[in-house]
Amino acid sequence: MSRAVCPGSFDPLHNGHIEVIGRAARLFDEVLVAVSTNYSKKYRFGIDQRLAFCADSLSHLPNVRVVRMGAGLVADFCRENGATALVKGLRSGLDFDYEVPMATMNRHLADVDTVFLPTGTAFAHVSSTLLKEVAALGGDIRPFVPEAVLRQLVPAVDDDVPSTGGGPSS
Repeated sequence: MSRAVCPGSFDPLHNGHIEVIGRAARLFDEVLVAVSTNYSKKYRFGIDQRLAFCADSLSHLPNVRVVRMGAGLVADFCRENGATALVKGLRSGLDFDYEVPMATMNRHLADVDTVFLPTGTAFAHVSSTLLKEVAALGGDIRPFVPEAVLRQLVPAVDDDVPSTGGGPSS
């Protein structure tokens, strides 16, 4: 059985992620979506919420399992879970330049190959960071996120908008 890992922080999961994971699910018998935490990052959503977004939004893919990655190297996670491949979505050549050294190191550490899938053109400009910024400024992110994320991101962002003070004038 072929098993691949799609690692990421998914803060939040967006439709570009779902598109790449869906394509990976056609290529491998099983895909582990490994939700990670990088302790140097500040997250909008906690690990349990990110796991729930992924589980809810990927439930239509029967050979995809959402798991917590935990601390440590993705290469070790792959070895411990019997994965022979990592799957990474690429939006541009910049992503490729960033990912190739990590792919080479992961192959060295765990003999795991990285499969790069170009993101569909509808999502080539989308990143979790950009979506959080657009939502915070009142922009419409509905075309880019699953419903589970939209329900949580927009109210969470609304709570962060500072009050202008005062109320209606009398």
